Amino acid sequence: MAEKQPAWRADPEDIARIVSGQHDDPFAILGLHHSGGRWVSRAFIPHAERVEARSLEGKVVGRLDKVDDRGFFEGVIDIDGVQPIVHHCGNAGGEWDVADPYSFGPVLGPMDDYYIGEGSHLRLFDKLGAHFMTFEGVEGTHFAVWAPNARRVSVIGSFNEWDGRRHPMRRRAETGVWEIFLPEVAPGAQYKYEIIGKDGNRLPLKADPFAQQSELRPKTASVVADPTPFKWTDDAYMAARSSRDYRREPISIYEVHLGSWRRRPDGSFLSYEQLAEQLVPYVADLGFTHIELLPVSEHPYDPSWGYQPTGLYAPTARFGDPAGFARFIDTAHNAGLGVIMDWVPAHFPTDEHGLARFDGTALYEHADPRQGFHPDWNTAIYNFGRKEVSSFLTNNALYWLEKFHIDALRVDAVASMLYLDYSRQPGQWVPNRFGGNENIEAVAFLQRVNAETYGQQPGTFTVAEESTSWAGVTAPTYDKGLGFGFKWNMGFMNDTLRYMQRDPIHRRFHHNDMTFGLLYAFSENFTLPLSHDEVVHGKGSLLTKMPGDDWQKFANLRAYYAFMWGHPGKKLLFMGQEFAQRDEWNEAQALDWWLLDAPAHEGVRRLVSDLNTVYRELPALHARDCEPEGFEWIIASDRANSVFAWVRRAPGAEPVVVISNMTPVLREKYRLPMPASGRWTERINTDAGWYAGSNKGNQGVVMATEGNEYGYPATAEIVLPPLSTLILQHEPDI
Repeated sequence: MAEKQPAWRADPEDIARIVSGQHDDPFAILGLHHSGGRWVSRAFIPHAERVEARSLEGKVVGRLDKVDDRGFFEGVIDIDGVQPIVHHCGNAGGEWDVADPYSFGPVLGPMDDYYIGEGSHLRLFDKLGAHFMTFEGVEGTHFAVWAPNARRVSVIGSFNEWDGRRHPMRRRAETGVWEIFLPEVAPGAQYKYEIIGKDGNRLPLKADPFAQQSELRPKTASVVADPTPFKWTDDAYMAARSSRDYRREPISIYEVHLGSWRRRPDGSFLSYEQLAEQLVPYVADLGFTHIELLPVSEHPYDPSWGYQPTGLYAPTARFGDPAGFARFIDTAHNAGLGVIMDWVPAHFPTDEHGLARFDGTALYEHADPRQGFHPDWNTAIYNFGRKEVSSFLTNNALYWLEKFHIDALRVDAVASMLYLDYSRQPGQWVPNRFGGNENIEAVAFLQRVNAETYGQQPGTFTVAEESTSWAGVTAPTYDKGLGFGFKWNMGFMNDTLRYMQRDPIHRRFHHNDMTFGLLYAFSENFTLPLSHDEVVHGKGSLLTKMPGDDWQKFANLRAYYAFMWGHPGKKLLFMGQEFAQRDEWNEAQALDWWLLDAPAHEGVRRLVSDLNTVYRELPALHARDCEPEGFEWIIASDRANSVFAWVRRAPGAEPVVVISNMTPVLREKYRLPMPASGRWTERINTDAGWYAGSNKGNQGVVMATEGNEYGYPATAEIVLPPLSTLILQHEPDI
């Protein structure tokens, strides 16, 4: 008669499932268990021939029997209660210690379950992902990932030979989160998740959605980040920004793609530290107030410019580690520069290591391709109506603002989020519950992100790249608006660039292209963007868009820049356009810095610097950028001469007059109504020799005399240089 197996022994079927990597509840078998008044330890340790259980202090508490040749051990041990166990292992090749991850309790608690389940957790980036910590007296890394429809999830990495049988995770049934604490796994370790779907199939290995560091492409593993807090030195900057009303502050943005601004002599990328040393002082010297970065979230494909991210929580490894990125921002803040980051919550790529069908189901995306697939970019669209997805993205916004002191998020492709029929033909989209084309869930998500951003991180702001006439993009959420701080004015960009590309002889017939924007200029808080999208994919650079010979191209561009800087709205200029880059942008190479040796190119750079100085110094040019009382036309209908003139005002500030002559004709006694008599200083003349112009102008001063036949307070006769813009500042009577 066969000897009866002791009750504390594991069921052979459970053992078989453990060693084959199929068990969905490994903590029910592995680790410590109390059975019949005894403590039993079980472990799966491939390659071991013998295992001895020890306490953290090194005391031997028992020996485990090998009950399966593939590495399953179990045995009775002598302990007083649940405690971490260290397995001292040996084979013919030597001996080693393994702290038993299944002898540790859970790191997440019931309150985490409650808030995760509710979708209201605002510290997910501290709970999910990989976090190095000391837990129950042992150093190691806690891993947690949301995969509610998975049958089994394992952490795999160099620490376990990328073997999914070794470290299957604990499932928290209430939330669908899987977690495990792995002792001795340290920062720098590469890892992924091996997931078995509900149908029993092993899925492609997945990177961690909450990973705070990633491998350098083409590798795709996540990396356990160093938890050492960065030593910030920007306290003064952070304190000052918290009290600012950015609608009434000067905002002049230099938009940058970090991979192609400048490169090392061998063509490789600059590091975050080198960018801090070179880019920050360059932008500060030009007088910009902010640097805007094309997305720095980890992404697999360089030509996507970061707009198809796979690691939403990880600064790209192309330029260094997260501490290097923090150092870049700290350096910018100490130079007085804010940092805006392009953020992409609209869609994600379908690379197999990313979010697509993460646990074998449409988890982050919609299952229906009419809702979940983006035809323009061949990407997946987030399911904004799912509370866990909304929470994932909202936490990501807060993560960048808090952990990296980012000053603002420019949200990409907002229009594609708002409309269910965006880029779709009839029958290719699903109406909302009211039968309309508005994406109600996306609207609620954007309102939530903006409300949490302004509520949790005072002094930060958000910007929408929204290309339609959706009402209330920058209206507050309590007034049913989307809650953004600013909106890109795509209409201004399209209309004015279309006008500037015309030969000056034809501009009189398209005068309204330059004036139309003032009909809606104060309906939102606008930013005027001359962005990367206008100088790529066959569109040419801004300089090559301008008509005429080389002299006229530069004169047109200078006049256009000053027109824009004098126009209501915040300013944005893409890198290279500040010195009139001739070739269109190519993300695979650096800008043509040698052009600055040419006077015409250096002249444009000088003009941009001076425009930023004047814009910052004169409240009339910025303090009422978003309010109609800050603007008044003086000349809006001189089509014959293609002349535009207006006055900018702000409370307590002297008025500023902006005049543009968009023809190559010198006008020597142009009669101009003025808002005040007296002396007006010519702060900007884009035709000045300093900018490589023809040096025509008013010798720096315009005198206005009282009276005007059209009812204005004063009149001046001024010289309008060819293809130029003048900015005049009124001097108060002394």
